[in-house]
Amino acid sequence: MQSVARSRSGRVDTCDGQRTRRRAGSVRAPAVATAYAQLREADEASPLDPADLERLATACYLVGRDDESAEVWQRAHHESLRSGDEIAAARCARWLALGLWLRGEAAQGSGWLARAQRLLDDGGHDSVEYGYLLELRNFSEPDPVTAHERSRQAAEIGVRFGDRDLVAIARLGQGQALAQLGQVTDAVGMLDEVMVSVMANEVAPIVAGIVYCATIETCQAIFDLRRAREWTVALSSWCQRQPDLVPYRGQCLVHRSEIMQWHGAWAEATEAARQAYEQLCQRPHPAIGAACYQRAELHRLRGEFAEAEQGYRDASRWGRQPQPGLALLRLAQGDGEAAAAAIRRALAEAADPVTRCRLLPAYVEIMLARQEVDAARTAADELSKLAAAAGAPLLRAMAAEATGAVLLTEGEPAAASAALRRAWTAWQDLDSPYQAARARVLLGLACRELGDRDSAAMEFDAAEWVFGHLGAVPDLARLAALAGPVPPPAPATPGAAGALTARERQVLALVATGRGNREVAAELLVSEHTVARHLQNIFAKLAVASRTAAVAFAYAHDLI
Repeated sequence: MQSVARSRSGRVDTCDGQRTRRRAGSVRAPAVATAYAQLREADEASPLDPADLERLATACYLVGRDDESAEVWQRAHHESLRSGDEIAAARCARWLALGLWLRGEAAQGSGWLARAQRLLDDGGHDSVEYGYLLELRNFSEPDPVTAHERSRQAAEIGVRFGDRDLVAIARLGQGQALAQLGQVTDAVGMLDEVMVSVMANEVAPIVAGIVYCATIETCQAIFDLRRAREWTVALSSWCQRQPDLVPYRGQCLVHRSEIMQWHGAWAEATEAARQAYEQLCQRPHPAIGAACYQRAELHRLRGEFAEAEQGYRDASRWGRQPQPGLALLRLAQGDGEAAAAAIRRALAEAADPVTRCRLLPAYVEIMLARQEVDAARTAADELSKLAAAAGAPLLRAMAAEATGAVLLTEGEPAAASAALRRAWTAWQDLDSPYQAARARVLLGLACRELGDRDSAAMEFDAAEWVFGHLGAVPDLARLAALAGPVPPPAPATPGAAGALTARERQVLALVATGRGNREVAAELLVSEHTVARHLQNIFAKLAVASRTAAVAFAYAHDLI
């Protein structure tokens, strides 16, 4: 059993009587919860000295007590000043600045960084702390060339003083700057090296969380989905071995949710987005809009259109452009005109390649739905050029699918089939089942146009299986309409209610309570695929296109 004792100097000894390391940030899991409890108890009994206050501040952060951590860092800073240790005071100010920046409080963070800089101005430039300050100044540095040079200098200082945390953070900064400069190969090599140090437990947990979040964000910016997923899986395993740790803050959870969505883990993605929203709302953060948008996207994909629309509105209120999600929602709701107007406006305003790449696939889909083939062709060609320039597998998959969809509409099924087969293969390689299934729907249509009905049926069946497993209700309904022949839907009148079977009424009643496909399946002791098929039949019989519309119809006609 671990004990707490005070040494003759008054410092707290923890972990079986062994003194914790002096370096701030060195409180390490899985003993972090125990360390927090011991240090808090000791501080209540008698105020801790500055070194132990630093340990307590670190432990507070690691167990998710951010406000308490900031308070303790301030105490440690002032106590260090009183004792005449300006280097320690600068260190505390630096950690405090970093925490404030990560919480979206840039003004306060800049103030504390300026204080740390002032403390080091007199003889503190040849120190580890000066290296950290060089790196932290990049938070407000828009020029990647300047940022890269600062990070290079910080890394050299870290190597000279043997500070692995500084080396990791500085090389992370170098990787991010290289990515901004378009030197993607060098950038990912640097990021991979830093993440290896995280997996090898060479850096403090605070640094591990910062490195992971920034690495995933950079991977998404350069459309490197495979690398983002690999590091997400690796760090998830690392965290499972350290259950006391709270390494992911709100913005980082948004990124994790996006990665999970791409890889078909929609339930986990939904939970991560929910946690992100709740954490970010505790203290209003600029990333709240991103969390709202991510939640809306997951609602849209499952056919929960009312919830999706509210999510996009919330995202807009918090400053997040709700496109292309809102335009795709309008398309799914049958309002092609509104969808086209929204996506045209968003694409016209997008100047940078990254934003255009995120909008172009939706633009192609919406233009094709409206039979504006020339506009779709222009957008697909632009996406292909951007993908070729970037060399990212994710963009190549997007471009191949967009090109195949345009070729199919242009009456070129053989060429479309070749492009769509490339798209499907790329999505499979990226382990993105939803996108792969969407490509298979288009591939099935191409096969049918070529007279190969057996292959078409198998493509449709495979896509249906994936959509059912994921709970992608709108895609199931669309597939039912495309795959045909399908009996025409019953008119939306009270007489249509009689067409529902007893089991379909049961499913509809559970859906009306807000249950998702997985919860309905568990309640009825059936598979999610079966629930999705029931919903597909309900939509067809009631002539509706969403869960919300079906529930509204049911209430209006006393079905439940």
